[in-house]
Amino acid sequence: MAKERPKQIIRLAETDLDGGKEVVRAIQKVKGVSFMFANAVVQAGGFLGKRLSELKEEELKKLEDIIYHPEKYGIPEWLLNRRRDPRTGKTFHLIGSQLEITQKFDINELKKMKCYRGIRHSLGLPVRGQRTRSSFRKGKTVGVVRKKQQPGRSK
Repeated sequence: MAKERPKQIIRLAETDLDGGKEVVRAIQKVKGVSFMFANAVVQAGGFLGKRLSELKEEELKKLEDIIYHPEKYGIPEWLLNRRRDPRTGKTFHLIGSQLEITQKFDINELKKMKCYRGIRHSLGLPVRGQRTRSSFRKGKTVGVVRKKQQPGRSK
């Protein structure tokens, strides 16, 4: 009987992850999972020091469940990325495409309100008070164009 090779790429939370890495390092590639959140997930699931390819199918399901529903596993509220949602008032954690869609929706809401942050977003300028004299000059022409030289006077 041939020895089973470990999986190189593992699909978890809508993302392809490297099976050769430790669980903590691998799950940080998922959009919405930070360094601190990844550590909390690994501690809650008991995957400390394991590689992603070493996990069994049930353990992968548990890992995905911890990522999607961290509040059930005792991960503190301050580690979640959507605290006191403006529409529902609840605290939860968004992952992958959910996070992108929600961010886009929030920015469109700001633009619709025409508040300062919404205007800055729509103009493509920095939102958080940075200086703009020398930074954020993408997409605009910069510099002085020199006049073409006139031919010399001839007599």
